[in-house]
Amino acid sequence: MPSPSPSPSKRLRTVSEVSAGGLVVDRAGPVPQGALIGRLDKRGRLLWSLPKGHLEAGETAEDAAVREVEEETGIRGSVLAKLGVIDFWFVAGGARIHKTVHHFLLEAQSGELSDADVEVDEVAWVPLEELPSRLAYDTERKLMAKVPEQLAIAAEQTP
Repeated sequence: MPSPSPSPSKRLRTVSEVSAGGLVVDRAGPVPQGALIGRLDKRGRLLWSLPKGHLEAGETAEDAAVREVEEETGIRGSVLAKLGVIDFWFVAGGARIHKTVHHFLLEAQSGELSDADVEVDEVAWVPLEELPSRLAYDTERKLMAKVPEQLAIAAEQTP
């Protein structure tokens, strides 16, 4: 006998959210580096990820990525390329949330690394080759495979 469907009061509403962020790179030093943010999870573990956040009204994904990266890392960057889109589901606040995150590759322009944002526990410059082993989420690690090629393309396009 099939189980009864949940009553309307037990069903979760579905919400769609769109965010943007990415990897800001600094190629000025001897070793190219990317800025990561660290957040403590519920168990107190520090999880490293790419900075990201919600789009504001009227904002493009590129503009949101530049703003969020600067807010969460202290580094102002300019977009070099799109790295990809990650989407996932989770439950929070009595809703099923479908989140879509647009990730970009940015070149550091100005600023100093800072963990002043209340949503960030730590920030760090990490050598590009170490990024996949530092990132906590497999979906973000997969995006890192595109970085060397995108940086090479950007270098070719710079006069």
